[in-house]
Amino acid sequence: MSKAASPHTLVWLRDDLRLADNPALYAAVQTALAQGGKILAVYILDENLGNAARWWLHHSLSRLADDLAARRGALVLKRGDPAVIIPALAHAAGAGAVHAARSFTPGLRAADRAVDAALKPLNIAFHRHLSVSLFAPERIVTKAGGPYGVYTPFSKACFEAGVSTEHLPAPEHIPGLTGMTGEALDDWHLLPTNPDWAGGLRASWTPGEAGAEAALARFLAGPVQDYDEARNLPGKPGTSRLSPHVRFGEISPRAVFQRASACGQSKGVQVFLKELLWREFSINLLWQHPDLRRVPIRPEFNKFPWAEAPDALRAWQRGQTGVPIVDAGMRELWRTGWMHNRVRMICASFLVKHLLIPWQAGEAWFWDTLCEADEAANAASWQWVAGCGADAAPYFRIFNPVLQGQKFDGDGTYVREFVPEIAKLPDKYLHCPWEADEKILTNAGVRLGRTYPHPIIPLSEGRNNALKAYERMKLGR
Repeated sequence: MSKAASPHTLVWLRDDLRLADNPALYAAVQTALAQGGKILAVYILDENLGNAARWWLHHSLSRLADDLAARRGALVLKRGDPAVIIPALAHAAGAGAVHAARSFTPGLRAADRAVDAALKPLNIAFHRHLSVSLFAPERIVTKAGGPYGVYTPFSKACFEAGVSTEHLPAPEHIPGLTGMTGEALDDWHLLPTNPDWAGGLRASWTPGEAGAEAALARFLAGPVQDYDEARNLPGKPGTSRLSPHVRFGEISPRAVFQRASACGQSKGVQVFLKELLWREFSINLLWQHPDLRRVPIRPEFNKFPWAEAPDALRAWQRGQTGVPIVDAGMRELWRTGWMHNRVRMICASFLVKHLLIPWQAGEAWFWDTLCEADEAANAASWQWVAGCGADAAPYFRIFNPVLQGQKFDGDGTYVREFVPEIAKLPDKYLHCPWEADEKILTNAGVRLGRTYPHPIIPLSEGRNNALKAYERMKLGR
């Protein structure tokens, strides 16, 4: 039998670690069942993941392997160059085709081109499927045929285009190809050992397709209706917490969009759908700007007078800035591998504006500590806060962390959870302990500079420095 006529197929899984609504897996299984062939499911390690994402990936792959095995399938793990591994495995398996989710990251786009070129001489077809996004980037374009650089018209175009209503069920039976060996997941050493810093992650998350389904069901059962307001309150369970699940493809963005849309027309539902489209916008920006993680979209920011402040950066990373809402956010990130979205904006603004530390340093820290670290959304969001990206917030929009804390964490639930050393302070001073007199501090067991740091920079001074730096950039100095 020629390769072209072979009933066997290889499925190259990437950021689509699920069985339900997985177009690549579904197409492969349908072909195999129709032609009496077998399926070889393969995952190749992404070596560029941050540590928190590596922890998540270990558990996600473990659960996916169990789910495949329950349907008589198997997952083969490999490490190395996809352009070498995929053609070799496909050839050894006698596969007539390779199926994969279409990827939009620069690394996988390059890998896809190389894999496609290596498969052609073997007469093996390479099929890529829309799976990790709602739309192909080239579909959502302006009336002039160009890409969007502003979110609002982009989101309107997405709503007008309409998300597909198709949903592909998880295969009940996956005829796995036997005799193909891979590497052991434990040998990849994705989990921390000494020290084991993942206790907070284990307590906070259930990676895998079942965990994704449970998270979505919980959110749609009630919180989505008030999402427009509740998403700003870090002390309340008002967000979906789906981002790591969607990032690893444990649930399809299409399924999330479809099921949220079915919850009605409340403002909360509509705001949530727009958040899904911000992710889509970020994918489009990465498609347009492959160097999004390093280079500002607005070129004038290449001349911005950033500061060299390693001690300040370290204090920010450790949640020791002396600004409670910032410290709470950074400690939540370290403990759980996730940070509330409102607090992300506050922490990012403090870094790039009050401290004048380059946004790339913040992006790199989030890349290493976020379970959901995503090349498109992480970079696009940091550029947005820094004022240098597409549709960016103006640089002179500088969050006041005290006012933000008082407005969105007025009762101090969030700060008290993650900054317990100041938990006994009255609400009035919880977000600005330096304004409390000595008696109030003593009664709360707080000694500034000892039990909790003084602010590493006065907020008014940081704001003024940021505005001066912005003016210097505009003047070309």
